[in-house]
Amino acid sequence: MDYLSVVVALVVTIASIAIIHLLTRANKPCPPNLPPGSLGLPVIGQSLALLRAMRGDGGSRWIRDRIDRYGPVSKLSLFGTPTVLLAGPAANKFTFFSSALSTRQPRSVQRILGEKSILDIHGADHRRIRGALLEFLRPDMLRTYVGRIDGEVRRHLEENWAGRPTVTVLPLMKQLTFDIISALLFGLERGAARDALADDFTRMLEGMWAIPANLPFTAFSRSLKASRRARRVLEGITRGKKASQLLEHGNGKASSNSNSDLITCLLSLTDDQGDQLLTDEEIVDNAMVALIAGHDTSSTLMTFMVRQLADDPVTLAAMVQEHEEIARNKTDGDQALTWEDLTKMKLTWRVAQETLRIVPPLFGNFRIALEDTEFDGYFIPKGWQVFWTANVTHMDASIFQEPAKFDPSRFESQTMSAIPPCSFVAFGGGPRICPGIEFSKIETLVTMHHLVRQFRWKLCCKENTFVRDPMPTPLHDLPIEIKQRTAP
Repeated sequence: MDYLSVVVALVVTIASIAIIHLLTRANKPCPPNLPPGSLGLPVIGQSLALLRAMRGDGGSRWIRDRIDRYGPVSKLSLFGTPTVLLAGPAANKFTFFSSALSTRQPRSVQRILGEKSILDIHGADHRRIRGALLEFLRPDMLRTYVGRIDGEVRRHLEENWAGRPTVTVLPLMKQLTFDIISALLFGLERGAARDALADDFTRMLEGMWAIPANLPFTAFSRSLKASRRARRVLEGITRGKKASQLLEHGNGKASSNSNSDLITCLLSLTDDQGDQLLTDEEIVDNAMVALIAGHDTSSTLMTFMVRQLADDPVTLAAMVQEHEEIARNKTDGDQALTWEDLTKMKLTWRVAQETLRIVPPLFGNFRIALEDTEFDGYFIPKGWQVFWTANVTHMDASIFQEPAKFDPSRFESQTMSAIPPCSFVAFGGGPRICPGIEFSKIETLVTMHHLVRQFRWKLCCKENTFVRDPMPTPLHDLPIEIKQRTAP
């Protein structure tokens, strides 16, 4: 099919859907007291406008302009579904804690990640799968991961940073976090299989937030194909580990490494009847989610920390002091980091939190109304999406004074106690708050420890801009000049 035929087919499809939509809507009574705003064109709605804005200034101005026009509650249509945009701490609290709402990803995300992921289930199934994931992320297990992550970071810096005059930060951070995730979540060693999975993963992300039209030449179509390839890899890993476990059990051996990686851990969990707690499909779908959650958010955070520290010598000096003191106080002769070392990196984590406040990796997220409900006097019909964004409260001057100013002291405990609940929402909130917060924290603290002790850097591009696609991406992926730091 040539390009013109594809365009004609697309136009005819959209026109047909629009006519059906208008005829159907004409026979339906309008619900009372809907929020202000417009649903826009059928199917398309405001999706293209939002995506253009995200790839322009990150989308923040588009959201602020909409709030200025309609107020903190408004209706629109995103990714083919009627949607209510909510803004502010009270709206965040309602979104995170209301029993009338459940998580709902755009159809494009559902098709790419799978129907059985923790992002799109609720009730008993959500509790079951979340509990299974938290088994891998127990505090005692997290302690054992510190040394393995430390080794991955050391190797990565030696191979990709040391001795080079310039590096491009974002792709290197993505490579690092992908290597960590591959080892700890999938037990996948370096080689051709890991490289192929990394390529498919990158293509998979391109169509996560897109109109779910599976037509040639679209980002969504490319992402679906990459998703199918990535899924086949994870299905193969799952089958292999399951066979190994069955062989061990058949030989009368107890598995000695049931928590060595996420898939092995999930396969080892059983219910009260001794049956596998999660189906293979649930394991693969949630491994896909973990791949994104553990890879993209951490790599984005660390990239923007590097960007901030390049122009912030005061904060950088304080961080260097913190990490040098930790290194000096290690008396066992082994410089590998431990869990106890990470608990001393309080300033570094405040710097990370302030970076997350100004540039949250997750622009926003969706819920779905399980029943008719209302917020702030406005009616939200059953089946409609609810859309919240982190940036609205993060950059609210009535909550965070001088919100554009980088100030890690905001996250000192006495300062945060004065902030309204559900104002800082970089990790979401409520029963569905990100289960991988501590894992991401370990990745970030270990990486920044070695980075600030080994290198100094300056930006190659002074323009301080970024776009979202859908994660924040700095100009040219943040190229920097680096120099090896001399020991104090």
